[in-house]
Amino acid sequence: MTDDLAAGGGPEAAGAAQPGQTLEGLLRILDLERIEDDIFRGRSPHGGPQRVFGGQVAGQALVAAGRTVPADRHVHSLHAYFIRPGDPSVPIVYEVDRVRDGRSFTTRRVVAVQHGKAIFTLSASFHGEEPGLEHQVPMPDVPAPEDLPTTRERLFAAFGKVPRFASWHPIEMRPAGPLSFEVERDPGLSTTRNLVWLRVDGDLPADPLLHVCLMTYASDMTLLDTVLLRHGRSFAGISMASLDHAMWFHRPFRADEWLLYAQETPSATGARGLARGLFFTRSGRLVCSVVQEGLIRVLDREGPAAP
Repeated sequence: MTDDLAAGGGPEAAGAAQPGQTLEGLLRILDLERIEDDIFRGRSPHGGPQRVFGGQVAGQALVAAGRTVPADRHVHSLHAYFIRPGDPSVPIVYEVDRVRDGRSFTTRRVVAVQHGKAIFTLSASFHGEEPGLEHQVPMPDVPAPEDLPTTRERLFAAFGKVPRFASWHPIEMRPAGPLSFEVERDPGLSTTRNLVWLRVDGDLPADPLLHVCLMTYASDMTLLDTVLLRHGRSFAGISMASLDHAMWFHRPFRADEWLLYAQETPSATGARGLARGLFFTRSGRLVCSVVQEGLIRVLDREGPAAP
């Protein structure tokens, strides 16, 4: 990631991002401080979640790994575990282990540390470009993003406000299906798929690692919602946390252009839910695959509540 972190774009009409949570602010958060060879320091935004957002620590860890890899090698996969909740009030230290520098592949392992303990680990593999076989699955048929309201607009229409969980980040999302509170109110809307157009709200420089790190950040936002949609539940009476996260990057893309996040849930059991997703460009090009398992505890059986 370069140090040229310029961004533009305006907030949404309903429920704009909170002060300090613009795209420019997010890019500053991803621009880690190098404090020693292979050791970096990151911070969390003011006014964000009560614990460090999982997508943030994953994105920062990938930044740390990428800054130790030659520019001609691009990340093609990552595998991560969320070990402890992150404390947003103190910095996070990222320690990079140069596991392998081979002729074709480079492997890095990153440990995120707070208060002397590991809170997150990430392994990432980087590969130089090579010719090879080509195929992909087709993109689902969905309305164009311009024909859909944003998540914030739908929440504002339903509750007269935009809750903080939907307003502290600069990711614009336009779901092509129901939201979890809508499914809880009308169980007939329950679905096994969660189709969401998303993009960062602004213009980005042409830095491939930056776009990958921002999509890693955004990929943690709606995956576990897919499990709730399957069971007709909203966030009310539910405790959720990401446990592990894996991504495979297939083809280049831009995070400031619309991507369809097509998600499904094959299983939920033992207070854990599994969700997987595919990112497609508007032209139908498959650029990324994601799988995540999360902790999903049902705390009560109360009905729907306003967020």
